[in-house]
Amino acid sequence: MPSPPAASLRGRVPSFKTAYLIHGDDHGRIAERRAKLRTMAESAAGTAGVEVYEGDQCTPETVAGALSAMTFAMGRRFVIADGVERWKDAEVEPVAQALQAADPESLTVAFFAREEGRYKTPAKLVQAVEKAGGQIAAEMNVKVWDLPKWLIEQAAQLQLELDREGAKALVAQVGERQQRLLRELEKLALEYGPGASIGAYEVDESCATSAERKVWTLADALVAGDRRTSVAILLELRQQGERVTGLIYNMVRRLRDAVTIAEALQAGQSAAQVKKTLRMPPRAADKFLKDVQSRDVEALRKALSAMADLETNSRGGELSEDTEAVKAVLIATRR
Repeated sequence: MPSPPAASLRGRVPSFKTAYLIHGDDHGRIAERRAKLRTMAESAAGTAGVEVYEGDQCTPETVAGALSAMTFAMGRRFVIADGVERWKDAEVEPVAQALQAADPESLTVAFFAREEGRYKTPAKLVQAVEKAGGQIAAEMNVKVWDLPKWLIEQAAQLQLELDREGAKALVAQVGERQQRLLRELEKLALEYGPGASIGAYEVDESCATSAERKVWTLADALVAGDRRTSVAILLELRQQGERVTGLIYNMVRRLRDAVTIAEALQAGQSAAQVKKTLRMPPRAADKFLKDVQSRDVEALRKALSAMADLETNSRGGELSEDTEAVKAVLIATRR
């Protein structure tokens, strides 16, 4: 099926094949493609030129009849058959014959198969579409463990260089639905532009919710030893319903990075050398380095240790969760 080409945006009518078959277990993506095709078909032929067969109406006999029908309508007709995964091979022959006899200049049919369990696209329908010179597209769900690799490939198509940590962060932020992940990639492409390198930092900055941004502000305040800001944001997040156990991960991650940088500086590396290792925009890297340099290594180690104690104490300690969290923040920001 043709995607909306640039040519159509300049006023030219897109070309269509006689047949399309879109199948697979990614039902969301299949629904998107059906909606896109219908919009394009109605733009080309008007609503009267588009026939839709779905549910109980989507039978081989009905669709074959629609393909064979004689009409006096001007222009191209479009037939959408949604639900062909329920057809059996033995039922496809009338459709195959109708496809062979179809006029490629006046008819386009699009078959949609939402595969699941025992419901699969009939092999004979695949053969019939191929024989008619049609286009077949498989829309399959990517396994969870393959999502980072898939995201990197999708980002490359958008002229983005997404690293593996950035891909993992995007899945963590957005979830496992491919459509949502693609939408976020498109937003990143618009925000950063062609050729941009995207890592976990850029993903966190651009895709995080307002609550998540506050979590990162809290983590940065801990690194800087900013007690007032740390306590204020912690209490605000708790009032919003954020769990302490959920906040710990980002605080520990940021403090661990800070300790690594502080140890590198103490070992004799220059700030410029350390900055090159940070996957952050220059301005953010400068601020992070400044925050780290405002503390000594031992203070940052104690801050990291305080977060480790909080993780233990928040799971059934003597004090309440809120009290344990405030106590840990006070220790972590001690100079």
